[in-house]
Formats: sequence, structure tokens, C-alpha cells
Amino acid sequence: MEAGLFTANNVWMMVCTALVFFMHLGFSFLEIGLTRQKNTVNILFKNVFIITVGLLLYYIGGFNLMYPGFEEGSSGFFKFAGFGIAAPENGMTPDYADGGYTWWTDFLFQGMFAATAATIVSGAVAERIKLGGFMIFTIIYVGLVYPIVGSWQWGGGFLSTLSYGEAEGFYDFAGSTLVHSVGGWAALIAIYLLGARIGKFGEDGKPKAIPGHNLPLAAAGVLILWLGWFGFNGGSVLSADPAATSLVLVTTCLAAAAGGVAAFLTSTVLYKNYDLTMFLNGILGGLVGITAGADQMSPNEAVIIGLLAGIIIVLGVALIDKLKLDDPVGAVAVHLICGIWGTLAVGIFGAMASFDQFLVQLAGVGAAAVFCSLTAFIILFIIKKVAGLRVSEQEELEGLDLHEHGMDAYADFRMNQH
Repeated sequence: MEAGLFTANNVWMMVCTALVFFMHLGFSFLEIGLTRQKNTVNILFKNVFIITVGLLLYYIGGFNLMYPGFEEGSSGFFKFAGFGIAAPENGMTPDYADGGYTWWTDFLFQGMFAATAATIVSGAVAERIKLGGFMIFTIIYVGLVYPIVGSWQWGGGFLSTLSYGEAEGFYDFAGSTLVHSVGGWAALIAIYLLGARIGKFGEDGKPKAIPGHNLPLAAAGVLILWLGWFGFNGGSVLSADPAATSLVLVTTCLAAAAGGVAAFLTSTVLYKNYDLTMFLNGILGGLVGITAGADQMSPNEAVIIGLLAGIIIVLGVALIDKLKLDDPVGAVAVHLICGIWGTLAVGIFGAMASFDQFLVQLAGVGAAAVFCSLTAFIILFIIKKVAGLRVSEQEELEGLDLHEHGMDAYADFRMNQH
């Protein structure tokens, strides 16, 4: 491979790494915008904690847990290649990863993905979880659970070799299951164990809207996330291959657009108003839905996947409310339900579509569901019993910013004016 192509591939992957990093600002803005002002500092603190500690955990052991080098004939379920990171001899040469990028770029790109799983949980548990409990959960979940599930597929584990009939291997291009539903299952378990925010469900049991304090920030967050998905999906090509990257960006954008339109139309028909939050979550649902098969779909199929994801979002949010679960930002509907949909869609649409492939996709979804739900429940249940998971009623009513941080996100400077 000529040096120029190797360099171009690596630069593209570094740009994608930066875009995925930028998504953490998008998540922060979205979560802040859809929740109340009194918890803004708390949400920002959690998101900054996730990216900083997530990267360190991935350096300490996560990367070697996710890419352990399973030997032929192993179970492909668990292996650990050791603590710390050190580039192999060919790590900076075109011999590594077919010349798509260097070993260091590989580590950083994958590390950005790792932190995303916990960020999904952050929004779902907003406004009522103890910060200490959340931090402990993040350390264990990002440090152990996410890389183990990732190793099953991207690390050459048992899902990558799972076959049925003519289908050979579970397929998840950029993480509808391996990133989004890994975070989504944990979010679902967490909101079940935490309970709803005070005032979310009235005495009649009907859900009450708790409006977010800054919809402009929420909209900015979604548009930043859409931009970040250019790196999330575009980088998952693992090179700057012109045909593959351009197709992936087209399918990603069309699914996002279709998801947004379908969600706002569906919510308008059902609720007789133009709901911006449904519109925004529909865009995210389309993005999550296309992520598993962005490189396998035609533009037409991407639009169909996005349209169905947008409808799923509206119905999913209604289902979560009906189950009396409180998800302030719609994380479960977006990341879990649309993550499952996107993964199964690989077996229905695109170049890999077949009934056999659908069954393999379903098995992969099931494996992640069982492992992630079980581990999330064990971690959170122990934290709940030992240290407590939820803040007191007074702390929740007065806001976590005041009680856990001693500061206000929008300090009033009028007192200092002369």
C-alpha cells in the first residue's frame, strides 16, 4: 500500500474519532435541555466523568478485554489480553488493520465508543440518582460489561462465528446492539430500580409531563449528535474507502431524516400537536436504527428503516409511560428499542437479508439482552442495598445541583451589578 493512501485512511479515522468525541457534547446538551434547570450541573458532571474515566478504563483494561485475540476453538466468550496498552511491532505500518489506520488510532476510536454506553444511562436516570452510585456503576459497566459484549462480535468472539443455515455470523456494523442496546438495557434496569421522579405519575397513575428547561439546547444536542454520527458510522468502515464511506453517510443521513419526519407525523396524528421532542428523538431513533446495517442498505431501504424507527419511537415512549417507568429523555425508546429494531433490520433488508440471518440477529440481540440486563441488575441492586441509589425527597425537590455540587448552572449575577 502506498504511504499516501495509508496516511489518508488514518487521517479519516482520526477525524471520525474527533466526531465521536464531539457526540458527548451532544448528549450533554440533549440531557440538559430535556430536564429541569436545577439538575444541570449534575448532568454535566456525569457526562464529563463518563468520558474521562471511560477513556482511562479503556486504557487500563477495556481495550484488551474487547480485543483479546480469541484462539481458534475457544468459546469466544471471555478472554483478557492484559493490563495497559502497547503497540505491536506492525502497529504503525500498513501491515496493521489492512492499512486502514494505526494501532493508536484504533485504540482511541474504540475508546470513544466505550464511553457512549454509559452516557445513554445518564439521561434515563437523570434528576434522581445519587452521583456516587452512578459513578460506581459507570466504572464497572464501562470497564467490564461493555468490552466483554463488544469482544463477542468485534473482538472475534462467539457472535462473529454464530451461524445458522446460510447465515454466517451476527452482524452489527457500528453498534445498534453492541453500543446502543448495551446502554439501553442498563438504562431500562436502572429506571426500574430507581422509580419515577416525584410528580411524574399522578394519583390516577397517568403520566404527567415534566417539561425540560431548555429546548434550544436539546435541539442543538440532537444536531450535534447527527453530525457526530458521520464519525460513528463513517469511521466504522475502518478506512477512508470512497465507495463504502459515502454510502454509509448517505444511508445514515436518510434514516435520520426519515426517522424525524415519521416521529413528528405519528405524534401529531396521535396527540394533535407538533411535538419538538418527538421530532428530535425520531431523528435519533433513525440514526440508531441504521447503525447496525448502514453499509448493507440501499438509500431506499435506509429511508424505510428510518421511517419505521420514527414510528417506533412514539409508540416506545408511550409504552414506557404505560409501564409507569420514568425516562426523562426517551433513552430506552431511542437506544434500546430502536437498537433492537436496527439489528433485526439487517436480516430483513439489505445485502444480507434472509430468514437465517434474521434468526442469527435475533440470537445476538438475546445474548446481549440477557448478559446486560443481568449484570446491570446485579451491579445496581448491590449499590442500592449497600449505599443507596436514589437521593432523598428533599434533595430531589430542591435539585441535585444545590445538594451534590453546591452551585447553580445559571448563576444570577444581578446581585453583583453596581
